[in-house]
Amino acid sequence: MQQTVGEFVAGDYRTAAVFERHGIDFCCGGNVTLDEACQEKGVEPTQLLREVTEATAQPLERGQNFATWELGFLADYIVNTHHTYVREESGTIAGYARKIAEVHGGRHPELLQIADIFDRIAAELKQHMHDEEETLFPAVRRLSAAGREGTGAAAEMDALRSSLRTLRHEHDQVGAAIHEIRALAHDYAVPDDACTTFTLTYRKLEEFEDDLHLHVHLENNILFPKAEKL
Repeated sequence: MQQTVGEFVAGDYRTAAVFERHGIDFCCGGNVTLDEACQEKGVEPTQLLREVTEATAQPLERGQNFATWELGFLADYIVNTHHTYVREESGTIAGYARKIAEVHGGRHPELLQIADIFDRIAAELKQHMHDEEETLFPAVRRLSAAGREGTGAAAEMDALRSSLRTLRHEHDQVGAAIHEIRALAHDYAVPDDACTTFTLTYRKLEEFEDDLHLHVHLENNILFPKAEKL
């Protein structure tokens, strides 16, 4: 099967749950074929395809069919949903992570690393989202309009390609960092001596990771490829 994991999820986001269940990265690592992903994880391709078929058996609701959305609308959705979430939650999560590192770091030294890594993620995403909102998304809207009007914009296209390469690389870096947090947190398993804030922090970190997966998927697997075709 030569279709990539990212293409599967771009076609129907409900398949993401199947890939996550088998530990297959569909956002930052979504450019590998299904066969390659199965080989890496030791999964039988026919079994995975069966699960994908079951997950997509019912008609997809239009509100979830991201691949059909107009590029400008998709860009607005990413900003209003995912960028807003990161801006509203990253400071709170960073504060919680630092607090439990100070209180529980003696018994759980991994918390110090988690707090440091999350601080880095929050800082990198802040600049990353600013670059998208000020440069990439306006360029996508202009090119999309130019395409509808039948006009060209060669210089804009060259700048867009360069921007997409940089943003993809930054996605890879943030994706690797959030996976490192999950590994340090032992898949967010809360230890027996955890306090309420410890439990809440792990829940919020996992929520942040889930949102980041969809956020990066919408860009890497849908918006960026469509922008390149402009």
